[in-house]
Amino acid sequence: MRIAILCYPTFGGSGVLATELAMSLADRGHRVHLLSYAPPTRLRRYQKNLCFHLVQVSAYPLFRYPSYDLALAAKILEIEETEPLDLVHAHYAIPHTISAILASKVNVARPLRVVTTLHGTDITLVGSERSFVPLIRWALNESDAVTAVSRYLAAETRTTFCSSCNLNVIYNFYDPAEFHPLPSERPRLQPPTLIHVSNFRPVKRTPDLIHVLYRVRRELDARLVLVGDGPDRARVQELATHLGVAEYVSFLGEQSDIPSILADADVFLLPSETESFGLSALEAMACGLPVVATNVGGIPEIVEHGKSGVLCPFGDLDALAEGVLRVTSDRATWDRYSAHAIAGAQPYAKDLIVSHYEALYAETLGRSAR
Repeated sequence: MRIAILCYPTFGGSGVLATELAMSLADRGHRVHLLSYAPPTRLRRYQKNLCFHLVQVSAYPLFRYPSYDLALAAKILEIEETEPLDLVHAHYAIPHTISAILASKVNVARPLRVVTTLHGTDITLVGSERSFVPLIRWALNESDAVTAVSRYLAAETRTTFCSSCNLNVIYNFYDPAEFHPLPSERPRLQPPTLIHVSNFRPVKRTPDLIHVLYRVRRELDARLVLVGDGPDRARVQELATHLGVAEYVSFLGEQSDIPSILADADVFLLPSETESFGLSALEAMACGLPVVATNVGGIPEIVEHGKSGVLCPFGDLDALAEGVLRVTSDRATWDRYSAHAIAGAQPYAKDLIVSHYEALYAETLGRSAR
C-alpha cells in the first residue's frame, strides 16, 4: 500500500505513535510518506520505503497567521501527483483530518481514503472547544475510518461528537526490540529512582511530580529523573528549588534513547489530569518498571492496580507518594510488580497492533467510495 501519515513531530504520544507506525509499515514493505512541519522526534534513521516530507508554510503579508492546514493539504496533493496514494492516515483530528479531507475533496478524479486516529486531547480538550465541535463532528463523519487509542477515548468521542459513528479501538503499541528490561548501572532501588517522560504540558501535571518527590523523601532517599520539555518545565524547576529538592531532580530534556534511561529507574510516575492511553507508561512497563499513576482516562486499561502498578485518585499527592513507597518497600515487592508490568505490556507489542492497522486499511480500501 501507498500511505501518507500526518502527525505532529513532538514528544507527545500522537507523534511518537504515528512515527513508530510509519517505520513499522515501511519495514513491512509498504510505501510510506510521513508529513509534518519538522522531523518527528522518533524518526532517527534512514529507512527504505519511508520518505519524510517537510511541510513549509509560506508567509504572506495579507495573512496574520500562517495557514498550516492549507499547506499540509497542498503537500498531500503534491505527493499524490507524483506517486498516487492509497490512503491518508491522519493522527490527531486538528488539523490533520481536516487537511486530509480537503485534499481528498480537491482530488475529485481520485478521492483519497482518509483514516483518522484520535489520540486524546484532540477530543477531550482541543476538540471540545465549542467553536470546534461542528468541524470535528464533520471531519469524523467524512473520514472513511476512525480509530481511538482506548475504550475510554472511544466513549468520550461518542458522547461529544457522534453517538452512532463506527469507532475502532486500536491501542498504542511499543517495540519489544527497543523497550525491554536492560541491566541497570546501579543496584536496584539504591537509591529509589522515579522517572517521568512527557511534553510538560499542563494536562500532565508535572509540578505534582515535585510534590510527590517531596513527600516520598520524608521516608526514602529518592531521586527523580524528568525526560522531555515543554511549557511547564520552568515552573517545575522553580518548584523544586522552592521545596528544597532541586539537587535530587535531574532534568534531561528531550532524549532519543529512552530505554537506556528507563533502565536506570525504578518507578514510572504519571500524575496526569487526563490520559487517553499513556504510551510512556506502556513503554516503561515493557522495560520492567512499575507504574504509579492517576486513575484517569485510559490508564486503567493498561495498568492493573496492585499488579503492574498503583492507581490513585487524581490530585491526591499523598496517595501517589504512598504508591511509590508501596512498590519500593523492598526488593521482593518491586520484583513482583516488575514482573506483572512486563507481562501486562505484552498484549500491546508492535507486531500485533500494526497488523490491526493493516487489516483496517485493507477493509477501508475494499469499501466503495464515500
